[in-house]
Amino acid sequence: MEREKIIVKAIIFANKQKVWDYYTKPEHITKWNYADPSWHCPWAINDLKIGGRYVARMESKDGSSGFDFEATYTEIKEGESFSYEFGDRFATVEFKELSQSKTEVIITFDPETIYPVELQKNGWQSILDNFKKYTEAH
Repeated sequence: MEREKIIVKAIIFANKQKVWDYYTKPEHITKWNYADPSWHCPWAINDLKIGGRYVARMESKDGSSGFDFEATYTEIKEGESFSYEFGDRFATVEFKELSQSKTEVIITFDPETIYPVELQKNGWQSILDNFKKYTEAH
């Protein structure tokens, strides 16, 4: 049985190019890519091309647990959107210009079967909220 996709969104008060850059460049990814303040993203690589790999290390700050989030790009529309597969799941990230200084980021992804949908949605939304805070502050 196919599960309904999960969607998370945020409106970022920054121009679309900055939002795209801060979302895709490893030097920025490491500053916002975690769901909880007790975690962090010590490193990331991003080969932004079809077939390219994205890998971000996510781990607890005390070093007691962590994992590498790995994905492979399946579609890229430079500055507009990209899609990737991770395991047997897929995600798409869209960047919609609402004005010269306001961009909406919409992430649509396949849920996993282990954790409740609400927990997954809240986790991805928390990461996106961290992205919004970081991007607007820098």
